[in-house]
Amino acid sequence: MTMIQNWLHLLQNIDLEHLQRTLESYAEFGPLLGITLPLLEAFLPFLPLLVIVAANANIFGLWFGFLFSWIGVSIGALCVFWISRRLGHNVRARIERRFPRSQKFFKWIESRGFTPLFLLACFPFSPSSLINIVSGLSSVPFRTFAIATVLGKAVMILSISLISFDISSFRQEPWRIFVTIAVILVMWFGGKRLEARYQIS
Repeated sequence: MTMIQNWLHLLQNIDLEHLQRTLESYAEFGPLLGITLPLLEAFLPFLPLLVIVAANANIFGLWFGFLFSWIGVSIGALCVFWISRRLGHNVRARIERRFPRSQKFFKWIESRGFTPLFLLACFPFSPSSLINIVSGLSSVPFRTFAIATVLGKAVMILSISLISFDISSFRQEPWRIFVTIAVILVMWFGGKRLEARYQIS
């Protein structure tokens, strides 16, 4: 409940017009910034992906914002996967020895491949960096990972872009605030359930 109360407090006190103008001022940097920031989030998971995607949608417009975020997030995920696969030959054995439960997750990913990767990619609150690394350490084919991740990220980014686009209209359309909160909660609880199901910890 504390998290929900914090969101409500933030939405109630935010100056939407000022925030909209601030976001639009970054448009002068062009699409490079819109692609680079979500790409960096794959390597620096503490960056707020939801904020980055929402900012892109408001800076570049719904569809270009979605496209730039999608390209950045997808490239970042594929890079992390590739680095893990190239450098992590002996890491998996050490992880399995130290965390025996991780064997179940490795086996599930390898046996089911596309489905769990796609579903986890659809939720912004799933630990995407960890999933990318573990997938790279597993024997999941690069093609399977790439297709599942690119499609799943498209669903996730489009959802965030749609609910956050044109934030200045939130004041004229207050129902969007409740829809936004509802979608975020569904994504958060859905991501947590998937984490529990696929033993991600």
